[in-house]
Amino acid sequence: MNPSLTALISVSDKTGVVEFARSLHQLGVKLLSTGGTAQLLARENLPVTEVAEVTGFPEMLDGRVKTLHPKVHGGLLARRDLPAHMDALAQHGIDTIDLLVVNLYPFEATVAKPGCTLEEAIENIDIGGPAMVRSAAKNWKDVGVVTDAAQYDQVIDEIKLLGTLTDKLKFSLSVAAFNRISNYDAAISDYLSRIADDGSHSLFPGQSNGRFVKLQDLRYGENPHQQAAFYRDLHPAPGSLVTAQQLQGKELSYNNIADADAAWECVKSFAEPACVIVKHANPCGVAVGADAHAAYAKAFQTDPTSAFGGIIAFNRTVDLAAAQAVAKQFVEVLMAPGFTDEALAVFHAKANVRILQIALPAGGSSDWDNGRNAMDIKRIGSGLLIQTADNHELALADLKVVSRVQPTPQQLQDLLFAWKVAKYVKSNAIVFCKDGMTMGVGAGQMSRLDSARIASIKAGHAGLSLAGTAVASDAFFPFRDGLDVVVDAGATCVIQPGGSMRDQEVIDAADERGVAMVLSGVRHFRH
Repeated sequence: MNPSLTALISVSDKTGVVEFARSLHQLGVKLLSTGGTAQLLARENLPVTEVAEVTGFPEMLDGRVKTLHPKVHGGLLARRDLPAHMDALAQHGIDTIDLLVVNLYPFEATVAKPGCTLEEAIENIDIGGPAMVRSAAKNWKDVGVVTDAAQYDQVIDEIKLLGTLTDKLKFSLSVAAFNRISNYDAAISDYLSRIADDGSHSLFPGQSNGRFVKLQDLRYGENPHQQAAFYRDLHPAPGSLVTAQQLQGKELSYNNIADADAAWECVKSFAEPACVIVKHANPCGVAVGADAHAAYAKAFQTDPTSAFGGIIAFNRTVDLAAAQAVAKQFVEVLMAPGFTDEALAVFHAKANVRILQIALPAGGSSDWDNGRNAMDIKRIGSGLLIQTADNHELALADLKVVSRVQPTPQQLQDLLFAWKVAKYVKSNAIVFCKDGMTMGVGAGQMSRLDSARIASIKAGHAGLSLAGTAVASDAFFPFRDGLDVVVDAGATCVIQPGGSMRDQEVIDAADERGVAMVLSGVRHFRH
């Protein structure tokens, strides 16, 4: 980049801009800037020309108009390879601008603040910035456009090395710039279209503008004839699957990622050391224990057959004992917040096992800090279904005992455990549990009766007795027959949401069978 070139710098977030501008100056680049940024650079003894001197117009309308001028946009948009463009610049006394450095008014940060007013939001909608960015990004072959401070070092390094910016870097900066403008406009649309005529704010915008960043292309989708890619939120939360670091193993597949998400969401809902084994999106074994090894040993007992080739998640560091136990079976994906060196050494001989480390946020307590989604989205034909995520957590105080038999303290703990697991099982869901482990899981059946029967059958195949177990049903029992099935299998206490027109019939059946029944008041369908 030769000394005759010009950089226009106009930034809202001034982090690192002085150092960047100083480096440009040392490389012989002329500095052009707007009001606040120009004053900052001047205070740092950098030679800078204000845009107002170039355009011949002062900044006006409280800064709303400062760069919307042909001497700015002509300098950005003119193609250097077209004589007609360059003649037009010469005719009107317009100089070229070769590097644009812009970050936008902090609209997203402003509307995220509690109590933000519509007036504050409107005043933080940038107009001149996006216009300049679009001009520069369109003319990427002649103009480099920098929209993030994270790009400063790369730009300076390339100029130092080559004396200019390569087409490869300019194009990537252009793509990043258009992505930034797209995300910015989407945030504005999302916010404004949530506001109703009476000034109230809806949870759901009038237009949904999804913003996701591609992490990688996948070999294929659910099946080999489908194509697929893996995306993350624009700003992913700590402790979420998309932040995982893969320590070893084959490339993740579409199904691996979907099942891993199901396992991770379930396991991180437990405060105690826990292990979750998932197969085809359903937990087939869940347990808590004194440590990772104890939790795994109990979870594996639930359904050793289904655990073969499963996805295993821990909410504690995997140590040598846990690793040695897991390594005895075929596992597709193993994930945890951490692994000891000894544990990783166990899997070095199993190079295909995918090991994911997902760092939990330090001191995080909110749903978002725990990596939970605020919204769930399901794609349908030519449309979307959007809902708030099922982040409801049931507490002991929420339970309503409706049977004559009162549950014991241990049964109450088993019921809460069973309920937590049922939340992550595909509907219709019936889950038998005892002493902090699943004993039988019935998932995804059209009939609740069939789910109950399958859960008891699977327990039998695993050699587990259901005598004295607690049962969770993710939705109400429409008739007493479902209750009779789980009691016949050995259950002595049941948790269900209630809400059926036949609730009393089912409660009476519980009293007749001599089992405890509690209502959660909350349904956990999962489709």
